[in-house]
Amino acid sequence: MGGTVRLEAGGTVAPVRAFVFRAPAAFVVGRTQDCDLRAPAGDRQVSRRHCAFDIDPPTVRVRDLGSHNGTYVNGIRLAATAARPYELADGDEVRLGGVVVSVSSTGAGHAAPHRPPPPVDATRAGDYTLVRKLGSGAQGSVHLARHEPSGELRALKMLRPDAVLRPELVHGFLREIRTTRTVRHPRLVAFQEAGSTGTRLFMACEYCDGGSLAQRVAEQGGRLMPEQGVALITQVLDGLSHLHGTRTAGASDGPEQAPPDRMVHRDVKPSNILLTGRRSEPEVKVADFGLAKAFERAGLSGHTVTGALGGSFAFMPRSQIVNYKYAGPSVDVWAAAACLYWTLTGTTPRDFPSGADPAEVVLRAPVQPVRRRTHRIPGRLARLVDSVLADGDRDERPTPSAQEFARALGESL
Repeated sequence: MGGTVRLEAGGTVAPVRAFVFRAPAAFVVGRTQDCDLRAPAGDRQVSRRHCAFDIDPPTVRVRDLGSHNGTYVNGIRLAATAARPYELADGDEVRLGGVVVSVSSTGAGHAAPHRPPPPVDATRAGDYTLVRKLGSGAQGSVHLARHEPSGELRALKMLRPDAVLRPELVHGFLREIRTTRTVRHPRLVAFQEAGSTGTRLFMACEYCDGGSLAQRVAEQGGRLMPEQGVALITQVLDGLSHLHGTRTAGASDGPEQAPPDRMVHRDVKPSNILLTGRRSEPEVKVADFGLAKAFERAGLSGHTVTGALGGSFAFMPRSQIVNYKYAGPSVDVWAAAACLYWTLTGTTPRDFPSGADPAEVVLRAPVQPVRRRTHRIPGRLARLVDSVLADGDRDERPTPSAQEFARALGESL
């Protein structure tokens, strides 16, 4: 056929090594001495005989040799049981452990083959082994996953496979990654890393083994005791207070600079409040920053949601619909109070009749006083919750900050 194949090995192979082939050859990569490319002995992610390249210039194929940690082509793991080697194209990248092999293939009339993506091991995503699905939504799914290099269990959020055809999903997921990476606080879910498997983006965060507040309330029969609910929501407010004071990347204190952007969550709800630690005294972690955005310059950002409103209507104040683009910290404080209302009463602050437009309910329906739902709540606590959830004229009665609300909750029992 004629042509040339060039394999350039880097990563943990240092210095970079290049191999040029103008005739058929077999090229084995692994850690044993008889391999054509020997990985460093310290790279334990590479098996003794890891993978093999079958070369017939300008054609080059690769097959996994039953390795423990897999062979990846452009970020997608090859199936170890594939009947035939996988044909590579000029510019492809093969990774095994820390070794990266770049493929160059030239020859008369040679072009990238028209073929489907390499077989995907559905139980893997990069360095992660998927254990079980934790949940799913419009963007994608969340899995409990084991990070193989460390052995840690993490929560892996994966963007849906067809997202590459929907730029708004990719944009939103990348924004969530940036926000989650930015915020660090004991009451906010910690970011670990982000990556991709082929065209699928993923983000790894700490795993909270106590489930969500929604699950805990269901396990307790639909309601919590006032002391339990207040203790959990006070922790939520601690995390929100930190978030509201977090500057976004690029903010500056210079007198000639635009005011620094600070963050607001905009989707606080029981399913986004995660629990970990001892069951008798759980620790709270606020999760899911998919709708979080800067609020101080929101009107100048040029970005909003067209034809839709972010957040969950049952835990959304009227102001978040009326003034969505400029939603500030008060919407998070209202949502936290709504979560407390729900944990204490088993229902939401507004009634949502079957078939009703939820946005219209938020705009028109009044919030029901908490003691109309139950009399098991101390009067002082009930009055505090009602005052925060009163969705009237905020010019006369401003919403307290997260810190102020937390302090008032501590004094209400």
